Amino acid sequence: MSVSSRYREAWESYWRDTSDEPGAAVFDCDAEMSAKQHMNLFSPFADPDLPVVDLGCGTGTQTRYLATCFRRAVGVDLSHAAVAHARRADPAGVAEFRQLNAADPAAVRDLHDALGDANVYLRAVIHQSEAEARPAVARAVATLLGRRGRGFVAELLPRAKEVLREAAQGPGGPPPKVASVIEHGLTPAEAGDAEVPRLLTEAGLTILARGETDLVMTEHRADGTRIDLPAQWFVVGCEN
Repeated sequence: MSVSSRYREAWESYWRDTSDEPGAAVFDCDAEMSAKQHMNLFSPFADPDLPVVDLGCGTGTQTRYLATCFRRAVGVDLSHAAVAHARRADPAGVAEFRQLNAADPAAVRDLHDALGDANVYLRAVIHQSEAEARPAVARAVATLLGRRGRGFVAELLPRAKEVLREAAQGPGGPPPKVASVIEHGLTPAEAGDAEVPRLLTEAGLTILARGETDLVMTEHRADGTRIDLPAQWFVVGCEN
């Protein structure tokens, strides 16, 4: 399927309007606080000799860290502007970056054909995808894994919306990075608690491990405390 033109343009405009400064995007935290922590949960399941696909890579901050854990790292994103950010941030070519619509089954199959079975890192993509596209994103994970790959999926829980709402109601209004998300029409934490695991299993994936965590943001409240958002994580594989 195809995502709507409104959704596509929301992300293109967001990334066009976001600077190249590290951490300029609210969810672009240092890999030490994200991918590195997630690898502690993921590495017991994942074959490092397989490539890894960072599905929804944004600026590629996490992709570049994943390149130190797997023999090859490929970051993909719906937004051409995001891919341009990622390439500018990686002049040494530590990772590879491509534009990809994860809701397009043919494009996802082509990527699998090019890479073979791969591991997948999916951080905060399903929860803000359009409802009609979420099943296709989950199926994209299954397609890329094939028989041998494993996936790490981290998605916001609905109660993250309340955390963002409280931050936006501070005395000075929404912090700038939160305001930018709102202004560009992006909708975090839209998937329900049970929706993500249901979508994963309906895509033919087996949940091998799961838990709860916080996704670290790069924005702070008026009192200086960092805004971290409650999330759930899953390690998945195609077992059949």
